Amino acid sequence: MNSDFPILSVPQAEALARLHERARYGPLGAPCLLLDLAEPAADAAALARWLHELPAPVIGIGAAVAGDALAAACDAHVESAEAALALAEAAARTPIAAMTLVQLLRLAETLPLADALVAESLAYATLQNGAEFRRWRASFRAPQAPAACAAPDDGPAVIAERDGAMLRLTLNRPANRNAMTVEMRDALCEALQLAAADEEIARVEIGARGKCFSTGGDLREFGSAPDPATAHLVRSLALPGRWLAAVAARAEVVVHGACVGSGIEFPAFAGRLLATDGAWFQLPELKFGLIPGAGGCVSVARRIGRQRTAWLVLSGQRIDTAQALDWGLADARC
Repeated sequence: MNSDFPILSVPQAEALARLHERARYGPLGAPCLLLDLAEPAADAAALARWLHELPAPVIGIGAAVAGDALAAACDAHVESAEAALALAEAAARTPIAAMTLVQLLRLAETLPLADALVAESLAYATLQNGAEFRRWRASFRAPQAPAACAAPDDGPAVIAERDGAMLRLTLNRPANRNAMTVEMRDALCEALQLAAADEEIARVEIGARGKCFSTGGDLREFGSAPDPATAHLVRSLALPGRWLAAVAARAEVVVHGACVGSGIEFPAFAGRLLATDGAWFQLPELKFGLIPGAGGCVSVARRIGRQRTAWLVLSGQRIDTAQALDWGLADARC
C-alpha cells in the first residue's frame, strides 16, 4: 500500500472533522482523502459537511448504500483501494486542477445550468493562468500532422443543411479528427443560434464526417487567447454547448469513434444522444492542469452524476458505448 496516500477509517475522519482540520488535504497537503466506507459514522451528517468543504477530492472506497449521506458526500466512489490510489496519484500530479474540479462539481450541482456554465468558465480561466497549465504548455510540442492532413478538408468547418423543419449539422474536419477549433466553435454557435431563434426548426440533428465525432479541443489552440479574462469573455458569448442546451428538446446528436473532451462535453447537452458500438468517451483535461471547459462539468455531470464525472476526469480513462449507456451518458445505440 502506498504510504503517501493513507486510507482513513470513518472514525479517523470523524476525529479530524471534530478538529476542523482542513489544511491537511489539498494542494498544500495530501492531494486526496481516501476514505474506507466499511464502518458507520457516529454523525454521518456532520462528517459529510466536513468532507464537502475539503479543498481536495474525497474518494470513497467500498460498498455504498443508497441514501447513505457519507457515501454521497464523496467526490468519487470506487470498489478497491488500488482504484482509489490510482485516482490519488493522478490528483497528485495536478493537485490544484483536481481541487478545482471537485469544488466546481459540488457547486454546480446546486446551480441552474446557465449559472453553472459561468462557474465552470471562471474556474477554467483561473487554471489557465496557473502553474500546472503553464508547465504543460511549456512542455507541449504540436504533433506532426498525419499525411491525411497535407491538404485541408474542403468546405465549411460545419456543414449546415436545412430541409423544411429539419436542420442538419455535420462536423466537417475529418482530416483533423474534427478537433474543436475556433473555426468550428464559431460555426456551431452560428448554426445553433439560428435554431434557437427560428421556431419553425422543429428538429436539429448533429453528426460528423470521418473516423470519429471529435477528439476535442485542438491542442495547438489551447491557451491561445490573449489572457484568461478574455477567454472567459469568449466562452460566455460563444460556447456551442450553451446554444445546444437552448434547443436541447429539439436536438439529437449521433456520435461515433473517439469522443474526447469537448467531443463529449458538447453533445451531452442534447436532449438525445445516440452512440455507435465503436464509440468511446474520455475527459483527459486534468493532465493539462485543466478541467473540462466546454461545458462538461455541467453537461456530463447532469447526465451521469457528480461522482462518475469526477472519476472520468481524475482517472482519465476511456469508457465504451456499453458503459456510457449503462451510466446514461448516451441514450441509445444507433
